[in-house]
Amino acid sequence: MDERLRELRLREERSFLRSVAWGDPAEQPPGPDSRSPAIVPEPLASDTDLCEPRSPQSRRDLELVTEAVGRSEFLRRLGEGCPEALARSFTAIRHGPGDTVLAEGDEGTAMYIVAEGQLSVSQRGRQLRTLGPGDVFGELAILYHCKRTATVRALGPVRLWAIDRQRYRAIATSNAKRRRAEILSSLRAVPWLRDLSEPLLAKLLDGMEECTFPPGHVIIQEGDEGENFYIILRGEVRVSRRERGRERQLRVLGPGQHFGEISLLRNTPRTASCQAQGHVTCVTVAKEDFLEISPFCPQQRPEPGWGSPRLRQPPAPLRLEELVAVRYEEGQRQGQRVVLGTGGFGRVELVRCQERLFALKRMRKDWVVRTQQQEHVRTERRVLAGSRCPFVVGLFGTFRDRQYVYLLLEFCQGGELWTKLRELRCFEEPLAVFCCACVVEALEYLHGRGIVYRDLKPENLMLDQRGYVKLVDFGFAKELGRGEKTFSFCGTPEYLAPEMLRQEGHDFAVDFWMLGILTFELLVGRPPFHSADPRQIYSRILDGVFSFPAFLGEAACSLIAKLCRRRPGQRLGNTASGIRGIKKHRWFGALKWRKLSLRQLEAPTLPLIREGPPYVNFKRFSVDWTPAEDEFSGWDEDF
Repeated sequence: MDERLRELRLREERSFLRSVAWGDPAEQPPGPDSRSPAIVPEPLASDTDLCEPRSPQSRRDLELVTEAVGRSEFLRRLGEGCPEALARSFTAIRHGPGDTVLAEGDEGTAMYIVAEGQLSVSQRGRQLRTLGPGDVFGELAILYHCKRTATVRALGPVRLWAIDRQRYRAIATSNAKRRRAEILSSLRAVPWLRDLSEPLLAKLLDGMEECTFPPGHVIIQEGDEGENFYIILRGEVRVSRRERGRERQLRVLGPGQHFGEISLLRNTPRTASCQAQGHVTCVTVAKEDFLEISPFCPQQRPEPGWGSPRLRQPPAPLRLEELVAVRYEEGQRQGQRVVLGTGGFGRVELVRCQERLFALKRMRKDWVVRTQQQEHVRTERRVLAGSRCPFVVGLFGTFRDRQYVYLLLEFCQGGELWTKLRELRCFEEPLAVFCCACVVEALEYLHGRGIVYRDLKPENLMLDQRGYVKLVDFGFAKELGRGEKTFSFCGTPEYLAPEMLRQEGHDFAVDFWMLGILTFELLVGRPPFHSADPRQIYSRILDGVFSFPAFLGEAACSLIAKLCRRRPGQRLGNTASGIRGIKKHRWFGALKWRKLSLRQLEAPTLPLIREGPPYVNFKRFSVDWTPAEDEFSGWDEDF
């Protein structure tokens, strides 16, 4: 890096640190060694499990709830019809003077709207503000399992409207499925799309945006260059053409009908004008995106390579009794067992069998059952057991006993990429290119097997002894069919894709969004959407606007912008060119993909790996060694 770029980088960092020091405390990002905790997926309740609210709502209450829902940064993005459905699903709750409605540190399950009365909000004993009729609080709890960050007490008699997370998710998901089915039905009515398969229609829909036009708005002007194709969802559009100096109406289009495709298909000027008659809502796709996601483009399939199970066979299964714990040889923890990582699931320990080292991931069975994660743990085992890829951590065996299930994993001696990033603050481009290329290889392999990863971040990338990057921790992985969507809410807040926040259903495209966030973080040292307040993070993700530091190269900015497009069907990697589109991007121009896949490149990450005991590249963790409770439900029979 020359002196000019170095000075730009330092200036950018100083500016960022000043904004943190003098800005709103809510805007401060987490510390350099911290990250917002991962969001664990919860099973979605079925409609039959949700009873109808018992509290009848007056017109005034319904209007109050609807207006409050519309003001919420999260709820107003749910789409047409959903706020009304939500408003009808709130239940009435009453509290007396001095009652604690929410307590700081408690687990949150519901969101509230004040109908009558006033409440005080305090944090760590400090008064923050007063809430009155129409105010909303506790929103994060309807997105995922989280702790309350403030205490809310009634100042007098209060009446609240409440909705819990399961009901909110059920309504949002149901609304998203209904709207998607309606738009797909409209797409099927388009003659030249009628014969397309469901997955191809779904791919086209994923690239479309919803837009509204006021009465009289000219959507298309005769003679202009064709820029967009439209399908009408609501309202009517008048189509006219100038003949002998006068405007002649040709027809009026209604819901389900389309216009504007001729200019895109034939690359000719518009042959007629289209004007909104009343309020009109359409879904639209721009010409550039239409040509890229068009189903008429040939579909690319990944070349056979490391994805073949024949290329690497796992060793014969080991027994749990054969594994010997590796212990620290020096320092305050000398003689204690080496712990490579910890989390809510349990911990990962370094173990030895004869002369070979492994990482043993142990998960508490009682925790798995209590958090209803049985299926996700089984999926992790199934995905890893079937993987034969040098960019995915290897699995060598699984075990179980009364308290734990175990995954015996390949030991990645170089440690977490997150640790290396914290040490350097940010990576030079050649280093970031290599790391991201390894991730692309892993995603290509997983997606080819119908697996979406959903938790891409530096903490889940490990370096092996040769400096190659491997994807680890498949607790959030999901097996999906072609054209299928899943509605889980999981991942790391700074990395969540917009469609996950909107509860619209997601697929493989979330991994490409996360790849864009990862690329930005490796180059800059922080993710593009960051704040100490998760609500600020989510609002910025939904807005989709972020700035690039001046020191970032044009190619890197281009790649990140194409990966982090709000509509999943428009993201690089998820268009007709598939993941090849990422590999051909100029940011990877100097990389030899074939040599990378064969591990014939000298890894630029090697200088980051320290020499010494096998655990020298890992942090040392304080661990609670209290035994877990026995668990005998039998969900782990496959281990």
